[in-house]
Amino acid sequence: MSESSPVVSRKNLSGMEIRDLVRAQLQVLLEQDNLQGAKALLMPVQPADIADAIEDLPQAMQAIAFRLLAKDEAIEVYEHLDSSVQQALIEEFKSQEVYEIVEQMSPDDRAKLFDELPAKVVRRLLIQMSPQEREMTSMLLGYEPDTAGRIMTPEYVSLKETMTVADAVDYIRGLAEIKETIYYLYSTDAARRLRGILSLRDIVIAQPEQTIGDIMTREVVEVQTDTDQEEVARIIQRYDFLAVPVVDREKRLVGIVTVDDVLDIIEEEATEDIYTLGGVQSGDGDDYFQTNLLTVARRRVLWLLVLLITNTGTSAVINSQQDVLQQVVGLMAFIPLLIGTGGNVGAQSSTVVIRGLNTDRIRSMGPGTVIAREATAGLFLGIMLAAVVTLWAYWLQKDWSIAISVGISLAAISVLASTAGSTLPLLFQKIGLDPALMSAPFITTAVDVLGVFIYFSVARLIILGA
Repeated sequence: MSESSPVVSRKNLSGMEIRDLVRAQLQVLLEQDNLQGAKALLMPVQPADIADAIEDLPQAMQAIAFRLLAKDEAIEVYEHLDSSVQQALIEEFKSQEVYEIVEQMSPDDRAKLFDELPAKVVRRLLIQMSPQEREMTSMLLGYEPDTAGRIMTPEYVSLKETMTVADAVDYIRGLAEIKETIYYLYSTDAARRLRGILSLRDIVIAQPEQTIGDIMTREVVEVQTDTDQEEVARIIQRYDFLAVPVVDREKRLVGIVTVDDVLDIIEEEATEDIYTLGGVQSGDGDDYFQTNLLTVARRRVLWLLVLLITNTGTSAVINSQQDVLQQVVGLMAFIPLLIGTGGNVGAQSSTVVIRGLNTDRIRSMGPGTVIAREATAGLFLGIMLAAVVTLWAYWLQKDWSIAISVGISLAAISVLASTAGSTLPLLFQKIGLDPALMSAPFITTAVDVLGVFIYFSVARLIILGA
């Protein structure tokens, strides 16, 4: 190795340290035009880490680094790349290189790529694919987005009930290289209807002369092609599956959803919910940090305009209470404290409830129980906070009427905020909308308006006796 090469020994380095080392060194080697050094650097690295390293490169270097990979490794690395990098590489490659990569991709990853490509490019690629791969890809693209049918892979191993274990082992061995997974095996009849399921472990521990029908499990957990991908993820998580079978309306086995796809779904859905909770539109799953800044601003301004208009309600309430403020100016000092606390309590409740809806933990409790629980929690919070704030308000203003008004208002606002924070997401789910749309900023703004109204109403009653 030349003295100028930055490659250092990886002995005793952890996986994460090796990944960071590759990221740091790859660009330097390519800038030095040291292609052999770059190729040697990538050889022992996992495909997912190679994909991360390529994504970190300037666009002009991405295709150069990708071409250093062996064909089989290149296909696996390509599946791990971000869709924007995949598209950029397609434009850089010669036509034949593109067709070879796309042809060898797993059908579900290929369908995901085609979702991101222009229709004209997709049509050109489909025409060049083999009839079998084209049929599988067209089938997946024919299902609705975000459903089990769209994310499944048709690469599964199907066995007949009458096969012996010995015959099944030979059959599996012949298919192992081309199927996505052989950990779960499926038994189907002549019409491809799902009859049972068994694991590779069941095959290994069975006697060679036993039949598949003798050892398979006939009570199968399955999903339909139109089952929402979030529900598929919950089923795999609930039963600790590595894969779940997907059947059509005639109960025919058409594919499986594997756990690696579910992990991507969970990350995607969690990201979408977090964006929505913050009042940020996610833009149909694209990378928020790679999106044009003007587009980012356009997506975020909608919620901000809604909140801005709603917040004028707070100003209107304050303006309508000028007579109270003129007589007791000290009330003004506690408005930020009250509306800030109310917003925070409401945000906590909405976050807990929305997360509970997403993880399906709320279904067994029932909406009434959830709302009552949060309202009671709000009451306890309000009492504890009010005790502290009342003393604090008296120390500042030396006026018990103001201090008591602040304390009572804070307790009432806490109950209101907890109730609103738990009720509104449940209401949105009931009418078929995403509960995350009833996000923390919106609930905070709504509680602000009502909180100020409660504060002045209590103050008017206690201080002015009106």
